[in-house]
Amino acid sequence: MKKPNLWSIALAAVTINGAATAAEAPKNFPTKPVRILVGYTPGGGVDMAARLVGQSLGELWNTSVVIDNRAGAAGGIATEMTAKAAPDGYTLLLCTIASHGITPARVKKLPYDPIRDFSLLSMVGGMPSVLMAHPSLAARTLPDVIAQAKANPGKMSYGSSGVGASPHLAMELLKMMAGINIVHVPYKGASAALSDAMGGQIPLSVGNLPGGPLAAIKSGKLRGLGVTTAKRSAKAPEVPTIAEGGVPGFEVTGWYGICSPKLAKPLETKINADLVKVLTGATLKQRLDDQGIDVQSSTPDEFIAHARAEIAKWSKVVKAAKLEGDE
Repeated sequence: MKKPNLWSIALAAVTINGAATAAEAPKNFPTKPVRILVGYTPGGGVDMAARLVGQSLGELWNTSVVIDNRAGAAGGIATEMTAKAAPDGYTLLLCTIASHGITPARVKKLPYDPIRDFSLLSMVGGMPSVLMAHPSLAARTLPDVIAQAKANPGKMSYGSSGVGASPHLAMELLKMMAGINIVHVPYKGASAALSDAMGGQIPLSVGNLPGGPLAAIKSGKLRGLGVTTAKRSAKAPEVPTIAEGGVPGFEVTGWYGICSPKLAKPLETKINADLVKVLTGATLKQRLDDQGIDVQSSTPDEFIAHARAEIAKWSKVVKAAKLEGDE
């Protein structure tokens, strides 16, 4: 009788045990703190969304969810860090229209593929950007700003969170459609741009409505000239849309989602289910709604389709505005 091959038996046992561990891992996940990378400074809309989602996930998972701000390159630093992180679910990214829509359209040579190298776990929601003015600005409305910009090309300026972020590209689209020349002043984050706008150091500022911009408009520290979405925001109904302000057909909806390094399918499915659970729950939905974010969860496949469509859309805008670059 032929003796059994002990090496084969041992290898088979390891394989079976390994498969069992992999199958069980999603049920036990997470067993330690999770971090969410944010590509912007604390205090802005992206940071706020990450903290709210992280808080709800932490409560569901009964573990700490730490927000790790790594600002720079319109979210590119945090995005690259995520792509290179261990694919174990313990590093997530608050991905945005910039990281998975505009930057892939604008930058020719990225060190990662925005679709292939990531699990696009779920959408979080959408929101408008808003163009704001310091109360001292003589131009009281968007039509006034457009008229002043046409009369004095290159003399007006606006601040944003940085080159390549969705507020910047929304303004580039506005400039194209309205036929105006307003100088872009990029800041190192939304809060810095907003602070200078409120202080009167810069006459115009554009940023995602959730968080600081909404509070500044409500307090009268800044005047809302126009939101970028097709409809007015329920959180600031007094602010007209940019389309209403004389640029018919204008529409830009910013969005947030949760991404990670490319995960094994069982873990991807587990985290997606947990995200959908907290996003459709009354508590987080209300918290995000209070910030002006229209909550919309998704499947990974739906999120991928949305990101592909955004890349195609912004590729046209970037080309027309001559904003393409190697980095």
